[in-house]
Amino acid sequence: MKHLNLWGTFLAVVIVLTLPGAAVAQELSLSLADGQSISARSIQLILLITVLSVAPGALIMITCFPFLVTVLSILRQGIGLQQSPPNMMMVSLALFLTYFVMEPVFMDAWTNGISPLLQEQLEPGPAITRSLEPFRVFMANRLDPDTFYAIADLREETSGIDPTPEAPLSALIPSFMLSELSRAFQIGFLVFLPFLIIDMVVAAVLMSMGMMMVPPAVVAMPFKLAFFVVADGWSLIASALVRSYHP
Repeated sequence: MKHLNLWGTFLAVVIVLTLPGAAVAQELSLSLADGQSISARSIQLILLITVLSVAPGALIMITCFPFLVTVLSILRQGIGLQQSPPNMMMVSLALFLTYFVMEPVFMDAWTNGISPLLQEQLEPGPAITRSLEPFRVFMANRLDPDTFYAIADLREETSGIDPTPEAPLSALIPSFMLSELSRAFQIGFLVFLPFLIIDMVVAAVLMSMGMMMVPPAVVAMPFKLAFFVVADGWSLIASALVRSYHP
């Protein structure tokens, strides 16, 4: 009964607040410059903060970062280390490698679009279009055509278009990301294979010795670390990943 009374009171308050007279009575407005109200200015500020918080994440998705961080994560899993190197270090390494690979693209975007915008030589619209052109070219050169056609055919407006830099971003970006993830898993398989062989050899040796209660992963860990260090694995992986973007 008590819950029914509370629910009835809540409904009564909602009905009263939704009445026109109550809305007018509670409406507060403060005029600012250019005839804008404080509510409109607050909404603009919220939208600006939202865009600024989403922009970095969206920007790295049109670079080589997804490919690099996926391969590095698979490498860590192949070695058998769960938290070493830590996630922050893996992401930082992927970010700096991304900057090394994407520096020419960033410079083209800055020279052709962002710098003229800051110097008030271009309007925001044309400046954004020019800034995106180097990224369009980069994505078009890296994506898989079959993946692009599969994404483009999902919508009637983009069906049948070719994977060129002039393609719509709505089809270009997801097909690029899917292509990068597919390529990262292919490279990850090749990276994972040597460590899998070490695990299998260690497991076979332990079984032949009758040590079936000893976890093979624990015994194989030092051998995998030694193999990776002797082969200078970090330098080999980093150089191979970078060279895949600069043939």
